[in-house]
Amino acid sequence: MKRFVILSAISGAAIWIAACTVGPDYQKPDVSSVTPAQWHWKEAEPQRSGIPKGQWWKLFDDPKLAELEAQAVGDNQNLRAAVSRVDKARAVARVSRSEFFPELSLDPAYSRQKSSANMPTPIPIALPSAYYNSYSLPLDLSYELDLWGRVRRSFESANAQAQASVADYENILLTLTSDVAVNYYLVRSLDSEVGILRRTISLREERVRVLAGQLEAGVIPEVDVERARTDLASAKADLSDTQRQRTETVHAIALLCGQSASSFELPENPLTPQPPEIPSGLPSDLLERRPDIAQAERILVAKNAEIGVARAAYFPAISLTGQAGFLSADFDKLFKSDSVVWSIGPSVNLPLFNAGRTASQVKQAEAAYQEAVSNYRQSVLAAFKEVEDSLAQIRLRAREYGERGEALASARKVSALVKVRYEAGVINSLEVIEANRDELQYERQQAKIAGQRYVAAVRLVKALGGGWE
Repeated sequence: MKRFVILSAISGAAIWIAACTVGPDYQKPDVSSVTPAQWHWKEAEPQRSGIPKGQWWKLFDDPKLAELEAQAVGDNQNLRAAVSRVDKARAVARVSRSEFFPELSLDPAYSRQKSSANMPTPIPIALPSAYYNSYSLPLDLSYELDLWGRVRRSFESANAQAQASVADYENILLTLTSDVAVNYYLVRSLDSEVGILRRTISLREERVRVLAGQLEAGVIPEVDVERARTDLASAKADLSDTQRQRTETVHAIALLCGQSASSFELPENPLTPQPPEIPSGLPSDLLERRPDIAQAERILVAKNAEIGVARAAYFPAISLTGQAGFLSADFDKLFKSDSVVWSIGPSVNLPLFNAGRTASQVKQAEAAYQEAVSNYRQSVLAAFKEVEDSLAQIRLRAREYGERGEALASARKVSALVKVRYEAGVINSLEVIEANRDELQYERQQAKIAGQRYVAAVRLVKALGGGWE
């Protein structure tokens, strides 16, 4: 019965202490006013099953892209720094958690002293000088009673900050993998342009040879040959510029993959025009999937807990301190029962006056919380904006690709008709060159739009958070 009474008293004290936690309990802010019911460019639909989470690039079914993503995840230095920040934040949380427990320390000491024969004494008695030893082996204890929840709120804040650092890592990982994919498909788009320009250069070189032969035969004027040579030189200059862009983009991929740009190579591989379809799902799912939104929400939890830490400064802090151990002048007698010493006692720190410092710290914490609320809602708004932008790009880029395909087909037809008219002597070579330039321009634009369609698909993946259930 006595044990039951003691346990009941302890349980009741624990419940009372927990109920005394000051500061507001966290409640997730309402964002219903900024959450749309469906996407502007696509009707909201449930998530499709069977879609990989995390390694989203598998949707593109490109082994080379998968290889580059694996290199980036394994070797990117910014990602490694983010991992270190996660470890640091978790260590900070463990430091905060340690305040729940008493602090014990063992402080053994030894000293040898000589007393003075001329020490001042209240009674004029001559005392001889003496030598004596002091051996001590104390165990010190200190513990703060968390009556008002300061330690609990501190740990809550530190734990939320650690979770925010994990979300920050996930955001950096998503940004890294999407940047690799964007640059990869830009390279493949440039590969398509390089192939187009090489074919164009080959045709124009052949045309210069034919026209040079006709000039020697006196069939055409010299100006036709020079125009053809000018057109050939222009195509070669375009090829050099396109290869420069490709080289710089490959170097960017090398940096993302943690590789040296000097030794990193990417074989040419022209782009296919049709990217995979990305399932967008329900708008409400975005709030649970985007790592930047998760990070902003965890920071909000931390700032809310810091209000409780600040308010706890209004209340007295009660600490228990104690010491127990052994003290002796002779080492042989140090562990005797007569050498045992101990002391224990509570201390109370009651704030009386600090010129409004505590009130200002509370207001500072409350203002920081409101700032975090605004940042969280802004993150939500930015997320929906990015998704809508990406959906619009996918829809309109597909339409543009079809329209430019029609323009390219017409340009090719015009080029063929102009060539026939030139060979018949109806028009001069300038119209042929202009028709060929138009055809090349539309063909390169078509390759660029094909690359932009892939980029839009990757950006939609990033805007949606990069994973699906």
